[in-house]
Formats: sequence, C-alpha cells, structure tokens
Amino acid sequence: MNLAKLFFEWQYRFGKTPWDSGVTPPEVVRWVESHSARGHALDLGCGTGTNALYLAQHGFQVVGVDFSNQAIATARVKARRAGHAIEFHQADVTRLDFLREPFDYALDIGCYHGVDAAHRDAYLAHLARLMRPGGTFMLYAFAPRPANQRGHWLVPRNVGATPDEIRQRFAHAFTLEHIEHGAHFDERASAWFWFKRQ
Repeated sequence: MNLAKLFFEWQYRFGKTPWDSGVTPPEVVRWVESHSARGHALDLGCGTGTNALYLAQHGFQVVGVDFSNQAIATARVKARRAGHAIEFHQADVTRLDFLREPFDYALDIGCYHGVDAAHRDAYLAHLARLMRPGGTFMLYAFAPRPANQRGHWLVPRNVGATPDEIRQRFAHAFTLEHIEHGAHFDERASAWFWFKRQ
C-alpha cells in the first residue's frame, strides 16, 4: 500500500475527512436540476458515496469508483440504507478496464489532481473511452501548493493540477465549455471545469 492510499484509508477510518462534507456541491445540483435527461453516471473518486447517492436519487444509474476500501465500504452501506442499487468499485481510476457501459455524465471532485502526473494520460484514456459522445464531464481540481506551504507528512507529493495543464491534457477528447475559478479550503486556487465529450 502506497503512502497516499494509507493516508486516505486512515482518514476515512477515523473520520478526518474535511473534503467529505456529506453535501453535494451546488455546481452539481445546478447541473442536474437544469438537465432533464438522465442516463448512466460515473463518479470518479466517489469517497463515501455522497454524490453518487444524490445522482441515483435523481434518476441516474450510477457507478462509483474509489481506491479507498474504507470509503467504498461506507458508500455501500449508505446506498443500501437509502434503497439505491449503486455499483461501487474499489479500484484505481487509472485502471478502469473492467468498466464497459458508455456514460452520459461523469463527475470528479478532487480525484484527478491527486493522480501522479505519469498516470494522468491513462486516467484520460479510460475516461474518453467510457464517455458517450456529447456526454458531460464535470471536474473540480485545485492547484499545487505554493512552494512555501507544507504538505501532510504521509502525502509528501505536492498534489494539484493547474488550469493550463487540465485544458491541454483534455483538449484532444473533450471540449471545455465553462470554467469557474475559486479557492480551496486551504486557500489554494481551485476551479470547476465543464467538459463535453467530442
């Protein structure tokens, strides 16, 4: 088990997850409420299933993927208690060969920016393969920490992705329709990206 996975397993097990608010972001709510069409949805880095459950409650057939065993176990319990048949997988988002169905909507809140740079092309290749042409992909990512800001001792990498890197990497398969800049809870720059599969 690598340090990043160990970090997340520990955080989920002991409830130290400031990123897992239990509330679906308003950006996702606005998109869902403004689009009547439903279909298959993919939640990458789904955590404990908050957003997968929201999508299922609004008529989507949902698949959630996360590399944390603890997060997926919690997500399955939440879905079962809510009476929704959501398909959850404990897996690496850069190794999604087991998924086949075309997805109409995909969501990534804080997963891509934690993927090693060497594996981001694999992430994109799977996402492009799995998305139906014309499908929507919503991505939330934050930028790397400033040079003078320390990281967590268990996750020494300076995770993050700049808007320029995201635009360039996704350009051959996705059209960027909209971007909203903001700030992450630790003061880092962040942004929401709305992409359309070409």
